[in-house]
Amino acid sequence: MTVEIEGVTLHLAHPDELSVQWVGQDELMRQLLAAWMVVNDQDLPMSPRLLGKPGVGKTTLAYAAARRMGREVYILQATLDTRPEDLLITPVRGGIAILDEGNRMSEKSWASLAPLLDNRRYVESIVAGIKIKAHPHFRLVATMNDDASTFELPEYIHSRLQPQIFIDFPERDEELHILKENLPFAEERILTYVTDFLQMAHAADERYTVRDGINVARYAIKLKSLATQRTHETEALEISIVQVLGEEALRYVRRSRASDS
Repeated sequence: MTVEIEGVTLHLAHPDELSVQWVGQDELMRQLLAAWMVVNDQDLPMSPRLLGKPGVGKTTLAYAAARRMGREVYILQATLDTRPEDLLITPVRGGIAILDEGNRMSEKSWASLAPLLDNRRYVESIVAGIKIKAHPHFRLVATMNDDASTFELPEYIHSRLQPQIFIDFPERDEELHILKENLPFAEERILTYVTDFLQMAHAADERYTVRDGINVARYAIKLKSLATQRTHETEALEISIVQVLGEEALRYVRRSRASDS
């Protein structure tokens, strides 16, 4: 698809189509939708940021919220070299931009996007030589991991990316539900085992996430199905934990066993 703005032809990419579903934690969905809503003609949508450990579902929440609003979604992986041109599509078409891992962008990249995040609501392309006013339906959310390999946000961007919505690990029932949604073919015993393992790790402030749990369960199922001799379910799960997360992760399996005995 192409559009013409001020005599300049722009080639627009297709929106992202993902098969994801937000499970549980309805309050987080309400907070994000509230930030994006407009209550009257003088109001403006906000550009929130979703904070949390890698793998807790920040991008999934943003995508699910955008689809709930019936909007096209564009997921943009933020890097040191992200430019205004990388965001042109979304303001033009009125879609929702998910700026994934936004704190991996440098201050120079953020500075070029500042007008898009305040009441000016435009993005300027130096390359194309045009200034584009954001579509009234345009929305933006930035996801940010709380790890050390990121840049500090400049204060003028910090004040524009509001509110902050923190996503923590899910409760046990929600975590089990998420595993079931992603692995509908898995036996209940495997999902329960992995959920117990994750909850024990969360209690110790370990960074293992439900994404890790999905990988552990999926690999354990494959190991068991391809074994030349009958492999005990627990053995397959422990092998999977070691190969997905490392030997040190077994401490949460042992601790879980001790608590059950």
